[in-house]
Parts: sequence; structure tokens; C-alpha cells
Amino acid sequence: MTRDRAGTDIRTGVWFVGARGSVATTAVIGALGIRHRLAPTTGLVTELAELDPVGLPDVAGLVFGGHDVSSRSLAKKAEALVSGGVVPARLVDAVRADLGEVEAALRPGYAAGDEPAAAAIERLAADIRAFREQHRLARVVVIEVASTQAPVEAPDDVRSVDDDLPIGAVYALAAFAAGAPFVSFTPSPCLRLPVVLEAAARTGLPYAGSDGKTGETLVKSALAPMFTVRALELRSWTSVNLLGGGDGATLADPEAARSKTETKRSGLDAMAGQAVPGPMHIDQVEDLGEWKTAWDHVRFDGFLGTRMTLQFTWQGCDSALAAPLVLDLARLIAAAHAAGRSGALVELGFFFKDPVGSTEHRLAEQWRDLVAWRRGLAS
Repeated sequence: MTRDRAGTDIRTGVWFVGARGSVATTAVIGALGIRHRLAPTTGLVTELAELDPVGLPDVAGLVFGGHDVSSRSLAKKAEALVSGGVVPARLVDAVRADLGEVEAALRPGYAAGDEPAAAAIERLAADIRAFREQHRLARVVVIEVASTQAPVEAPDDVRSVDDDLPIGAVYALAAFAAGAPFVSFTPSPCLRLPVVLEAAARTGLPYAGSDGKTGETLVKSALAPMFTVRALELRSWTSVNLLGGGDGATLADPEAARSKTETKRSGLDAMAGQAVPGPMHIDQVEDLGEWKTAWDHVRFDGFLGTRMTLQFTWQGCDSALAAPLVLDLARLIAAAHAAGRSGALVELGFFFKDPVGSTEHRLAEQWRDLVAWRRGLAS
């Protein structure tokens, strides 16, 4: 049993929306590997001294469940991740029995049109409550790691539960109905819709999002402020993103891709303090599988108008980059919930491309705010 400094039980559940997807499966395998002392905590920022892991739920003690519309088992997904070079085979073999226990906790998800939204919210919330009660959890954090969702053209008009609600909003409302904090780690409009925000306010629950900052945008959030503080004029920033796997297939849809590029564009413009021209492409390359490549070309002017360029290539495995972050968010939001925090946790913007409730995108400033918030939470 995991306890905080005061001896209070802080046994925590993590309920994934998209539980059989790459990110959730990688996170579960990683946490189980840490539990069995077979994997390091590399990538977990909550293990850094600045964020004081003492008093946070122990990664090894997290209990997992979730929703998914896919019927493919976690074991089969894990095998695919092994084939893709994402997780080591020896680790999957070692935690196979534990994966079976997590599999038993998974429940059918929600697909638009399959049932009325109101009925789905009630059903999904009941699943989360049953999970909490069965495992005697102090709290459950719901984390959405499902596919990218298209933007809502008039978000302020979405004020009631109807069958046109975005899928993410249905899951968010179910989480709040179950008394669970909610994280939107996927690009989703759900945490900006009045119907969702009103439900969060009624229940007094914390939430955070959206769109996890794992790759090219992470690099931008560190590099873009450099040009501003050195008084260098950004003339253009061109980005080409090549994605495989399920994320690439999802973003082959122009509307889903628009949701992603809008968050990337708004963050860059905010950091530069001006609109920065340059195309941003997201293209599917099926052969890349679980991996992604980003190539950026930056044009800037220096003293006396001297033209200069910066180019960089980022190659990474999105699931391996995202998985530790969702575990970090589960720990931090569970601690915030235990401390009675509510509403948008803007200090968690460090983890997101499109932080709800905040206009700060600079990585160094976001880290400063996160560390200060964590110290205040621990005091």
C-alpha cells in the first residue's frame, strides 16, 4: 500500500481512454517493469528531485484499467510494440501475467452513433466507479490517449449533452460524473466546451490538457524563445512531420491534421510574439510504424539583416516519449486531487502543446511554474 508523508492511503488508479493503444500499452508495460525492478525510470520527470517524488503515488503501485473500442488484447498490442522496437521482448514476457490482470479491467469504449451520448456517459462513469470500488482505490485519474479529434467550429455553443458531442467530451463528462480528475493528452476540444467546464466546476474536480508535448513541438518550445531573448528576427519556420502507425493513419484525415497543426502553429506564434510564416505538414508514411521524423527549417535575421538558417531533424518513438509523461500526469493530478485542488491545472502546461487555461508555451518558464506549483502542493 502506498502512503503519503502523513500516512494517508494514496493508492491510485489510472483509467486510460484508448487503453489498448500504443501509448497506454507502453505506459502500462513500463510501470509494470518498474514494479518488478526490470526497467529504469528514464523519462519520468516526477522522479527528478525538483518535483519531489516523495508523497506522490508510487509508479509501482498504480492500478490500471480503461476503455477502448478495439477488441485487440493488450498482449497482442504488446507483441506488436516488440516487433516495432518500442519495448523489449524480455520485459513483455516478464509482465505478461500482470498484463492479463489489466486486460480483465478493460471495458468497451464509446463510438459516436453506437448509443445516445447521455447513456454512454452513465455507462462509462459506472465502469470507472466499479473499478475504483473493486480495487479499493483512493482515487482514479482518467487519461485520454485516444486518437486525435477534429476541432469544434463554435466551442462556446456546446452547452448541453447531445449526440453531436465530440467523443472526448463524452469521456470527460463520464470522468467527472464518476468523481475522477481528467487529462486530455490527445488533441481534443473537450476541455474548452462549456458543457464540460460546467460539469468540472459542479464537481470541484481538477483537469489538465491538451495534446501531449512529446517531439518536434518540445524542441520548438526550447528553441523558439532563444530567438526572442537574443533579439533575432524569425522570418519563417517550416515543419515537415512524417508519421507511421495509428497516429499517422488518423492524421491522414485533413480535419484531424488541422487540429494538430493549429496547436503547433498557435504555440510558435505565441512564443515569437508574432505570426511566423511557413508551412506545417503532417504526412502519413506507413512504413515508419511507431516512429516519427520531423524536419524543420528556420530562417532568421541577425545583426545588420544578415540572413541565417537553423535546421534540425527529430526522430523518435512517440509512444516511448509519451508513456512516461502520462504516468507523470497521473501522479501529479492524483496529488492535486488529494490536496483539494480543482479546475484547470495550468501549471501542468509543461506537458502540453495546447495548455488549457494558459498562454505560456516556453519550456523553461513552464518548468519553473511546474516546480513552484509542486513545492506549494507538497508544503
